[in-house]
Amino acid sequence: MSGPSAARPRLLLVGGGGGFVGRAVVAEMGTDWRIRSVHRRPSPDEAGRPIEWVAADAATVRDWEPLLAGVDLVVNLAWYRAGADRRFRPLAEGLVRLIDTAARRGGPRFVQVSVPDAPEAMERTLPYLARKREVDRHLASSPLDYVILRPTMLFGPRDKLLTVMLATMRRYRRFPMFGDGSYHVSPLAVRDFARVLRREAAVGGRRTVDVGGPRRWVYAELTDRMFRALGATPRYVRFSPRGAVRLARLLEAVGSARLYAYEVEWLLSDRLGLPAYAGLDLPLADVAPFLDEAAGRLRSR
Repeated sequence: MSGPSAARPRLLLVGGGGGFVGRAVVAEMGTDWRIRSVHRRPSPDEAGRPIEWVAADAATVRDWEPLLAGVDLVVNLAWYRAGADRRFRPLAEGLVRLIDTAARRGGPRFVQVSVPDAPEAMERTLPYLARKREVDRHLASSPLDYVILRPTMLFGPRDKLLTVMLATMRRYRRFPMFGDGSYHVSPLAVRDFARVLRREAAVGGRRTVDVGGPRRWVYAELTDRMFRALGATPRYVRFSPRGAVRLARLLEAVGSARLYAYEVEWLLSDRLGLPAYAGLDLPLADVAPFLDEAAGRLRSR
């Protein structure tokens, strides 16, 4: 490649640009970075963008050397939302191979997108978390320059959380409340997370950073605010903490992907109200305008 674009640094995006976080990262970095995106299927979100798509699965890539050629920064987004260990183990092993290959090359900076702390039993026994921490620890023990980013609840267009919650409230006029709702969340706009990622990628050093949104909400206050965005009175079907976990397990058993038991336990553990990230040049976006906009679209249907 010749011309001005040849001087652009190259980013290896593992997990692809078509996912919820990937779309935001591509939008943020794509203006001045060349992106090589590794994922199994083509994404319409990458069409027409200056992205080199590599049809591969991080779990099965045996040789990362060609994919790291000329790369200045690696951003790993690859992970699954749920599954047994037989699903997570090959992915973790593939990412460990990536880290080891990058280290042998003298390494580009590595950005690992991880998750906040969870209850100790979940950290030990849940493949989603146990394998994630295995990758985190391997990166931290490597000689690479790295940052492990651990964002809280993310929101934005086409998200699978707040938008789905609003749609459920709109359809059923009620919403499940787990326990008393006194635990906390600090929603973070996915666009802001992409900006955080850009900044942390440039800072240098070896560290782990928790990333929260601008306001630490009591969960029940947030859901009340969501009902009001829909022009509705908050109404709840209340479950005890134990009953909430049982409900989520029942949904899993019938094949639903709307809610997983570990997500309920994590929420109830009150570990998702992370402090607001400081250091961006612009303020973090509050969730309320997003709720009003998303609710307005639902009400206009």
